[in-house]
Amino acid sequence: MAGDTENKPRSETVDLSTDTSLLVDISDALSERDKVKFTVHTKTTLQRFKEGEFSVVRQHEEFIWLHARYEENEEYAGIVIPPAPPRPDFDASREKLQRLGEGEGTMTKEEFTKMKQELEAEYLATFKKTVAMHEVFLQRLAAHPLLRHDVNFEVFLEYDQDDVDEFFESEKGFLIEYHAKIKDSTAKGDKMTKSHKSVADNYIQISSGFVQIATIENTELDKVFTKVAEALEKARKLEGRVASDEDLKLSDTLRYYMRDSSAAKDLLYRRTKSLSDYEAANKALEKARTKNKEVAQAEKHQSTCCEKFEKISETAKKGTSSAIKELYNCIKRRSITVESCKQDCDRQYTSVVW
Repeated sequence: MAGDTENKPRSETVDLSTDTSLLVDISDALSERDKVKFTVHTKTTLQRFKEGEFSVVRQHEEFIWLHARYEENEEYAGIVIPPAPPRPDFDASREKLQRLGEGEGTMTKEEFTKMKQELEAEYLATFKKTVAMHEVFLQRLAAHPLLRHDVNFEVFLEYDQDDVDEFFESEKGFLIEYHAKIKDSTAKGDKMTKSHKSVADNYIQISSGFVQIATIENTELDKVFTKVAEALEKARKLEGRVASDEDLKLSDTLRYYMRDSSAAKDLLYRRTKSLSDYEAANKALEKARTKNKEVAQAEKHQSTCCEKFEKISETAKKGTSSAIKELYNCIKRRSITVESCKQDCDRQYTSVVW
């Protein structure tokens, strides 16, 4: 892992079905600092696809989007949906390598080389496992007699991102990265809130202990123990307030806009599906003209798909831009509010201590 971006060897393909009409695998994967790009390779004899063999590049968030589309479809309510692959997480391996680099001067060259090789092997094993789990998810969908015919699965496998309008490609890239970061921030915010609540609970136990000591020990320290217990009780209330404010003003806001950014991503994917339908209608029109059969019907369908796609594109350009601005401004306002609250609590903590 010498650089931020590396090509890694693909994992071994797992054959989940004897049906060869639709075969899907991940032929290559590219690891970058904040994401992994999977090259999804498809080989098929099904007529609904434009070509018999093709490849597209997908990111983890697109796998999650596909899984969500299956889960929300009532037609699949009685079917076991294959679980979504876990998010790629190489932070631990990268941090170990970074610490190793910082401590290079404290060890011999042989020790450094050995530890580096072990960490790189650990990273590579994690990477291969990640690729394999994403591949198995797609192969289970492709092997299922019903799930394999889902239109969203077809869009995921076939639609080439190179043909996307530059504006929407840029917005999609931003939203995918933004959603990942705000999701991570939400998890960290929840962890911070939980820590504050835990500290408040510990203050209760410690304060109770001092109160018991003060009642048992009939010495000059009784007043000291009582004062300490009172100070801890004040600190507990402050910790509880901080936890409540962070949960209400920060964590809930982040969680809401995480869902909101997911909705914005869904809008772009609906446009992608509409464009896929439009291209399929163009293809059907060409066939109809070649055979000179049902040309009028094909032209009408093509015109309807075109109008739908153009309408979605026009509305989406306004919707995504305004949504992103609103996301940023609201989070900024809420962050300022939480920071102000924390500063106020810090001042009160100081007064409690003194």
